[in-house]
Amino acid sequence: MNKFLIKILTLYFFLTINLNSNPKVDVKTAILLDYDSNEIIFELEPDMSIYPASMTKIMTSIIVFDLLEQKKLSLDDKFLISEKAWRLSQSGYSSMFLMINDEVSVENLLKGIIIASGNDACIAIAEGIAGTEENFVEIMNEKAAEIGMESTNFANSSGINHTENYSTVRDIALMTKYLIKNYPEYYEMYAEKEFTWNRTGGDPIKQFNRNGLLFKNLGVDGVKTGYLAVEKYSLASSLKKDTRRLIAVGSGFDSNAARTSQSIRLLSWGLRNTDTYEISKKNSTTFDIRSWLGKKDIIKGTTKEDVFITLSKKDSRFLKVSLDYNGPVKAPIEKDQEIAKLNIYKKDELIRSIPVYSSEELKKVNFLKSLFLSLNYLVWGDV
Repeated sequence: MNKFLIKILTLYFFLTINLNSNPKVDVKTAILLDYDSNEIIFELEPDMSIYPASMTKIMTSIIVFDLLEQKKLSLDDKFLISEKAWRLSQSGYSSMFLMINDEVSVENLLKGIIIASGNDACIAIAEGIAGTEENFVEIMNEKAAEIGMESTNFANSSGINHTENYSTVRDIALMTKYLIKNYPEYYEMYAEKEFTWNRTGGDPIKQFNRNGLLFKNLGVDGVKTGYLAVEKYSLASSLKKDTRRLIAVGSGFDSNAARTSQSIRLLSWGLRNTDTYEISKKNSTTFDIRSWLGKKDIIKGTTKEDVFITLSKKDSRFLKVSLDYNGPVKAPIEKDQEIAKLNIYKKDELIRSIPVYSSEELKKVNFLKSLFLSLNYLVWGDV
């Protein structure tokens, strides 16, 4: 049988812009990730161990969101504020300014963590969920392992300086993507620019989100800043423009202003220099594949994953996608049987190969028809 090479898509973009090879950001370690393709657009020492500071709070919120999704927790549930949480609010760290023995809703504590970066709110959440912060940290580390954060260990719920609270920008980007993908409803809290805490026994306290990118009208909708004297300034951020989303993480910025300006430079550079293309949607995009000895001549195939590809704009004109299989594919064919490969090329270089599976069962024809088709093939060399 002949090998069928079917060109599904060939994109030719003749771009004349010559863009810089890197964004020239002034930071110790950084990474820029395309959300859909999961491809790294830029990296600078991405596996350097860092103190994640308040970016730790992303994981704290993930644990809460998990419980909310499982209906084991409600935004209206209230937790009693302990002396430990209250003392942290009095110690000069970023705080929601909780009052001892007050009862505060999960929703307010989440906003205190996400918007005000309150370390006291982290303690309150940790104790309310797991009894102690130490128990809560165990849950955080279990979740980190589940996500695949191989170079991360959490030692507290807030990111306060601790030698055993460490990560990498690669792991934080992975955690950020997990947050956005799995909790879209709750992730919207990260875009809120301010939070007013109407505390018991005191005047209302209004605080603004520390993520300066939210105020720049760029399409940034999160996620979390961080600061430690030993680490300087850090930021995990995400930008959504039209259908495209980028995630950037940097640590070791010299100042708060530099954290904002350099993150803008990194995200903007990614948008200017690269494009992402949707090739196939999981169990949705279908491909016609010729079959033999089956009750029909064409069987539908799909991929079991969303397939996106990110290329530099200067390389986009060389993108080619083909459906490759040795065929026609002989019946019987089981549902979910691998029957082809979706191959993605840049020029003549194969850069990805994705299995294509039958989306239906195809039964073999009866003996007489099978014999006729086989004789026809022997005589004519085709079916």
